[in-house]
Amino acid sequence: MVPHLVTALNGPIKELEQRILESLPAIERWFRLEWMEHTPPFYSSVDVRNAGFKLVPVDTNLFPGGFNNLNPDLLPLSVQAAMAAIEKICPEAKNLLLIPEKHTRNSFYLQHLQTLVRIFTQAGLNVRLGSLDEAVTEPTALALPDGGSLSVEPLVRKRGRLGLKDFDPCTILLNNDLSAGIPSVLEGLHEQYLLPPLHAGWTVRRKSRHFQAYEEVAKKFAKLLGMDPWLINPLTVGVQGLDFTEGQGLEALKDHVDQVLTKTRRKYKEYGIQEKPFAIVKPDAGTYGMGIMTVRDAKEMEELNRRCKNKMAVIKDGQPVHEVIVQEGVVTHERVNEAVAEPVVCMMDRYVVGGFYRVHADRAADENLNAPGASYVPLAFAQSTQLPRPGEAPGASAPNRFYMYGVIARLGMLAASYELEATDPDAEVYA
Repeated sequence: MVPHLVTALNGPIKELEQRILESLPAIERWFRLEWMEHTPPFYSSVDVRNAGFKLVPVDTNLFPGGFNNLNPDLLPLSVQAAMAAIEKICPEAKNLLLIPEKHTRNSFYLQHLQTLVRIFTQAGLNVRLGSLDEAVTEPTALALPDGGSLSVEPLVRKRGRLGLKDFDPCTILLNNDLSAGIPSVLEGLHEQYLLPPLHAGWTVRRKSRHFQAYEEVAKKFAKLLGMDPWLINPLTVGVQGLDFTEGQGLEALKDHVDQVLTKTRRKYKEYGIQEKPFAIVKPDAGTYGMGIMTVRDAKEMEELNRRCKNKMAVIKDGQPVHEVIVQEGVVTHERVNEAVAEPVVCMMDRYVVGGFYRVHADRAADENLNAPGASYVPLAFAQSTQLPRPGEAPGASAPNRFYMYGVIARLGMLAASYELEATDPDAEVYA
């Protein structure tokens, strides 16, 4: 399904699409060269916002969910990408241990796990699920909406290896973002590949660091295309030392919100954009769309009520929020069945394998859509990411639009690889 765009794709975004299509060979060569120098995350997903004048990533997830929302016809793309990723890491791999989130009763998440199991099974691996939940003491069947089931088993740690009873994997795939910390059972593993690495989890990872890396990537890419990097980069700053419950650090937060809004107004004036600028405040670590606030005026920070402070103070797994990022808000003018929508692009290794629209009928174009009540519509990415149509006018073709989404998502994935290299505790440091 192709979304209905409220605003025509004109101005900077139309020029951006034209430039990307004209530069396609140079772009693909640029990515190839970058991947020769940097290792892509094993799998990832990127939330993209299309404002009609600007196209940017607003979140990069290294423990992606939602693979069940991909177009079923695109499963071969995922299987092929999984084969390439596994062959690069462990060509002799036979067994793969998949470790999901602790709380796996959500039917949508179970379908996501079912899809991952199908992908890696068809890629030639024996796949079993092991749980970090200490309440799982024996194989436990989890019912799936289609009438099938998944079996989750207790983990078994023997010396330096992690597996299940009678199951010794070469590769361990985490689908748990480690928001609650790094379990000791995952530390100090020997001769096993743990993907993504522990420092990709939210115990170590920070969005502020990611968007610093993304800014570097955006500048390189913009130089290649001879364009303003702002068109693909949301202004982002980090703020530390906060305590929403006690009101600590809110004055500094207000100042940073004001700075982001002022810079955004300046760019809007430069490009003749009539939208009202806004900022998004969200935790520097964590996901699930929790603790996110839309701010249209810095003065709003002086009037936070108790409910809003409580919402911002704690996120997933009860983790307190002391660090946030303030990010330039980017509206989405995309609609699916008249509901506000944003594309989510899924990747494995360095390949785009599909995507979907996150749709929310009760949210506005300047609000977070990753919230209860969201629904999901598969994107027809098969021809779009592989076969853009350079001869067509900008804005006239869904494949061209989707190719742009794939380019922006890959820039986000490349930034994640920069970020992981910078935080790798085993990386060699040269004086």
